Amino acid sequence: MKYRTLAGERVSVLGFGCMRFPTTSKNAADIDKEKSAEMLRYAAENGVNYFDSAYVYHEEMSESFIGEVLKPYRDKIYFATKCPTWRVKSEDDFDHMLDEQLERLQTDHIDFYLMHALSKDRFTNIVEKFNLIDKLNKAKADGKIRHIGFSFHDDLETFKKIIDANPAWEFCQIQYNYINLNYQAGTEGLEYAHKKGLDVVIMEPLLGGKLANLSPQVAETLSDEKSSVEWAMDFLWNREEVSLILSGMGAMDQVRSNMEYADKAEVGMLSSENLDMLAHAKEVFDKMALVPCTKCAYCMPCPFGLDIPKTFEAYNATALDMGKAKAIYAELEKGADQCKKCKKCESVCPQSIRISSVMTKIAEIFK
Repeated sequence: MKYRTLAGERVSVLGFGCMRFPTTSKNAADIDKEKSAEMLRYAAENGVNYFDSAYVYHEEMSESFIGEVLKPYRDKIYFATKCPTWRVKSEDDFDHMLDEQLERLQTDHIDFYLMHALSKDRFTNIVEKFNLIDKLNKAKADGKIRHIGFSFHDDLETFKKIIDANPAWEFCQIQYNYINLNYQAGTEGLEYAHKKGLDVVIMEPLLGGKLANLSPQVAETLSDEKSSVEWAMDFLWNREEVSLILSGMGAMDQVRSNMEYADKAEVGMLSSENLDMLAHAKEVFDKMALVPCTKCAYCMPCPFGLDIPKTFEAYNATALDMGKAKAIYAELEKGADQCKKCKKCESVCPQSIRISSVMTKIAEIFK
C-alpha cells in the first residue's frame, strides 16, 4: 500500500467508503455482515488505514457495524465520519449526535470529522447559524475530534467561500473524476483547496460505478493496457493535490483489485498521451449522460415506493440501448408515473437533480 499525507497523518492512498456494503435484502440497513466484515478485515490487514462512514449510511447502521468489526485494528486505522448537517436544529444537536457516533464507533475520538454535504444553504443556515465551527473546534480541543473538514456538493463559487470562511479547516472531500472536471468543485476547486493548505479526499472516483461499467462507445476510447477502473483511479492518483481516493466497495473482488491498483499509485504516473485519451473519453461520455445520478441512494426510501436510482439507470440507458433501457424499467415495481412530486428526494440529492421534473420525462418515454 502506498501512503500520502492528510492533515498531517499518514493515510493509505485508497480509503474504504462504508456506504455500499452488500446487503441481505433491498433494505440498506440489512448489511450482509459476514461478507462485509471479511472485506473490512482484509483491507485493514493489508494496508488500508482510512475507513469513511457517516451518521446516515446504511440507514444509520454503518458506523455501529464498522465500529464493532474494526475494533481489534483501532490502534492502526483512522475513522472518518460526518455530521448530518441537515439534521442539526440547534447547537445541542451537534453534541448529541457526535456523542452518539463515538458510541457507535466504540472509540473515544474520531480521527477525521466532516460537516456532511455542505452547500451554500447549509453552510449559511446551519453551520454558521448554529456556530458549528466553534463546536468543531471545542470538540477538537476536548479530544473528541482530531481533524476537521467538510464534504461538498454545490458550485465552485460556494466551495471557495466555504474554504475562505474558516481558517480552521484542515481537509475537504469533493466529488471528482475524469468526467467531473467542471462539475461542483471541479479541477479549479481541487487546485484552490490545495493552494489554501487543505488536503483533499476524493469521493465518486468511479461516478457511482459508471466509470467501471462503461458503454461500448466510451470503453473503446481507452487503451486495454489497464482496466476502466484503473484508468479512472490513476487519473486521480496522478495529481499531487489528491491525498486519497474513497471507494465504496461492495464485494471482495473490488477490494482486492482496488488495493492492487493502489500499490502502483504515484504522482505523475500518467503521460500526456494518457491524459489526452481520458479527455477524449470524457467527450464521448458527456454526449450520452442524461442524469448525473451516482446511485448514492440519499433519495431513498421514496415515500411512494419508487426506486429512484434504478429509474434513472433505465433513463440513462436510453441514450445507448433502448432495449436494455426497457428491460431495466420493466424490473421496477413502480414506474416514474407514480411520482407524486413531493420533492422530499430533491431536498437531499447531492447532485441537485430536479427529480420530480425528470420523472415526468421518464414516464413519457416509457409510456
